[in-house]
Amino acid sequence: MEKLHISRAIVVEGRYDKIKLSSIVDGVIIVTGGFGIYKSRETCRLIRRYAETTGLIVLTDSDRAGRQIRAHIKSILPKELHTRIAELHIPQIKGKERRKAEPSKEGTLGVEGIDADILRRLLEPFADEKPKQGEPVTKNDLFMLGLSGTPDASERRAALCQRLNLPSGLSPSALLDLLNTLYTREELTDLMNEE
Repeated sequence: MEKLHISRAIVVEGRYDKIKLSSIVDGVIIVTGGFGIYKSRETCRLIRRYAETTGLIVLTDSDRAGRQIRAHIKSILPKELHTRIAELHIPQIKGKERRKAEPSKEGTLGVEGIDADILRRLLEPFADEKPKQGEPVTKNDLFMLGLSGTPDASERRAALCQRLNLPSGLSPSALLDLLNTLYTREELTDLMNEE
């Protein structure tokens, strides 16, 4: 079955949630690290950036922890961005994930344990008809723009990330993935020429 192309960034709690969604979705998936979001300014900044540009889908577990994380995400964003957040709720199904020895405190499945067809149905209304138009940014583009493979590449990446309000310390590959969700090759080249 073909993956759903979703331009909104999807926010999930853990890496296993991301792995599950990656089999269904072609798009950006941000992992909060559970309650780690409370301490991670970088993750909060990334969530804010996507809320401003593409919009967000928040897909956390339907337990108490998931509700707290949803509330925190809303609290870090200005009220005017709340309309750019779609909150999806998984059904409360009793059970435990295969990789875990014990069920969760509430005894229900999290995002990683929910059937892929259920997740697909939840996400289908947000699927784009077609992906973003324009040429994608390539590793060669990063090299030609001095963002990789040069002595000052890490400083140039840091300066670009600061200018675009993106997380700092991104590797060239991580930056490439992030830029491709936000910009086309032409848009990035124009941004770099504005310096």
